[in-house]
Amino acid sequence: MMPNIDPRALKEMMAKMGIKTSEIDAQSVTIHCADKDLVITNPQVTRIEAQGSVSFQVVGNVQEKMPLAVTEITDDDIKFVMEKTGVSDKERVRTALRASNGDLAAAILALTEK
Repeated sequence: MMPNIDPRALKEMMAKMGIKTSEIDAQSVTIHCADKDLVITNPQVTRIEAQGSVSFQVVGNVQEKMPLAVTEITDDDIKFVMEKTGVSDKERVRTALRASNGDLAAAILALTEK
């Protein structure tokens, strides 16, 4: 970290070097490893583009979880959870169902808790 540098000046220097950054409004980030999953809640995600490549910086609360068994998530399961929770985003519902290993009640609770 560079002390005493104005964030605006830093951003201008990075732009001059061809480095572009943007914030991503993420609710959680999951990294699937061979032996565990890393779930990052309350993440601050920054997309960094430099020299033709894209990288991401993720900062947040990290939890390690054992990988879940693959469970078939049906369209009926998704529709049922959407109706019970009022959540209209199918991918968010599918993610909750995967995280609960297909347990409809647990997925509903996860989506309605704040």
